[in-house]
Amino acid sequence: MSKVQIMIVEDDMIIAADISMQLMQLGYEVTGILPRGEDALRQLESTRPDIILMDVNLKGNMDGIETAQHIYDRYRLPLIYLTANADDATFNRAKETKPLAFISKPFKRSDLERTLALVISRLDEQATAPPDNSDANETFLLDDRIFVKQRDRMVKIFIKDILYAEADRNYCKIYTDNKEYLLSIPLGVFEERLQAKEFMRVHRSYVVNVTKIDELSDNSAYLIIGKAHVPVSRSYQEAVLRRLKLF
Repeated sequence: MSKVQIMIVEDDMIIAADISMQLMQLGYEVTGILPRGEDALRQLESTRPDIILMDVNLKGNMDGIETAQHIYDRYRLPLIYLTANADDATFNRAKETKPLAFISKPFKRSDLERTLALVISRLDEQATAPPDNSDANETFLLDDRIFVKQRDRMVKIFIKDILYAEADRNYCKIYTDNKEYLLSIPLGVFEERLQAKEFMRVHRSYVVNVTKIDELSDNSAYLIIGKAHVPVSRSYQEAVLRRLKLF
């Protein structure tokens, strides 16, 4: 089983290093320690972790909450706040960015361990269970095509035209050359139902059509598919190289 990847955004390097050490001791993989929001957004362009630990108070042009809002708008990545500010104004502002949890500073290792365990359990449930709404059964997969509900009609998409699929909480998005579609099923369910040999998982949040891959970065950290840069988790890099016959 691949390790859960966590990015730390914290401008106190002593605190960040301590958190990193605790995470590794707990069996997690730390993908980066970034002191500023701008640095975090730059790194997310090429690699996307499973979870982000975000300090509320950051130096630089953006604080943690503003950075988290950009992350939510662009990537919808799971995020946990680290904060020494427990006032209502800070909490209400941070709540708008849809975090999965708050950890108050100073915190004990058990606080970090239990919060992460609860968040990961929640994410795993979302990845395997269809959402509880009336649209959940309105995505149909046939041998060579998929029908997706778009407003008041069903749209046909040929499976061979799908570039990649991306998790979006308990939904997923599929991308073609000229459009993206939101499916009312989790990525794991979509992958299981798809059962197409052309597709493979390359990241906790991404499944790609290997026939559509244009390039693989030098460090194997991401794939270029059309105009998109799709991240490849370290735990999947060997499988990707083998699939592309680069060994």
